[in-house]
Amino acid sequence: MLRNDGRAPLELRPLTITLDTFGYAEGAALIEMGGTRVLCAASVEESVPGWLRGKQQGWVTGEYAMLPRATSTRTRRERNGASGRTQEIQRLIGRALRAAVDLQLLGERTITIDCDVLQADGGTRTASITGGYVALALALHRLGARGSLETNPLVTQVAALSAGYVGGVALLDLDYSEDSTAELDCNVVQTSAGGMVEVQCTAEGRAISRAELTALLDMVEGGIAQLLAAQRAVLASAGVHVL
Repeated sequence: MLRNDGRAPLELRPLTITLDTFGYAEGAALIEMGGTRVLCAASVEESVPGWLRGKQQGWVTGEYAMLPRATSTRTRRERNGASGRTQEIQRLIGRALRAAVDLQLLGERTITIDCDVLQADGGTRTASITGGYVALALALHRLGARGSLETNPLVTQVAALSAGYVGGVALLDLDYSEDSTAELDCNVVQTSAGGMVEVQCTAEGRAISRAELTALLDMVEGGIAQLLAAQRAVLASAGVHVL
C-alpha cells in the first residue's frame, strides 16, 4: 500500500528536531514530523506543588495548547480553561516524561514542559512527548552544568508514536487523513529499555483481534527506535549524552 504522501506502511514522516528555537527556556526543542510541528519548552522552578513539599522529591508535568490556525480551520482559544481533550493530553505528556526521571534525584523543583502545536497534521500528542523529552534532557543537563544537580536524574529515554489500521493495512505514524479514517488508532509511549509507559488504542467500525494488536505493537517498537536514535543524535550535538 502506497500512502497519500508516498510513504511505505512502516515509514515514518520526515523528522527534524531543532534545539533552542527561542530564548529564555532552560531547554527548548522544535519537533517537526511531516506537517505536524510542536514547540516544546522546559521551564525549571525551584519549588514543588504544595502536596509534595517536604517529601524530598521533584515533579515533572506537561501543558499542551494548539494555536488557533494550527488546523485547516480556526480553533477558538481555550480562554476559560483547558478542554477535556487538552487535559487528557497534558496528563499523558506528564506521565510519559515522569517515566524518564528519578524524581528524588531531581530534588524539590518542578519542571514544566510546555508543548505548543504550531501546525497539526496528526500525531500532535506523540510529537509533544518525543520533543518534550529533548527539551527536558537539555534543561537537566544545564542544571547539572551550573552545579544545581549532583546527579543527572534522567534514567531512560522516552518517545512516542502513533500507529493504526487503515483499510485493513497496518500503518506507522498516521497523518490526519489516516487518523480520521482508521479502524484502529493507537498512541504508544515507550522507553529506550523497551518498557511501555502507555498504550492508548481505540477501534472504530470493527473490533480488532489480539493478533492484530500484537502485530501493531511490534511494528511501533521499530518506529520508536528510530525516534530514540534521533533524540540521541540531536542531544549529542549539544554535548548532552543520555542513557
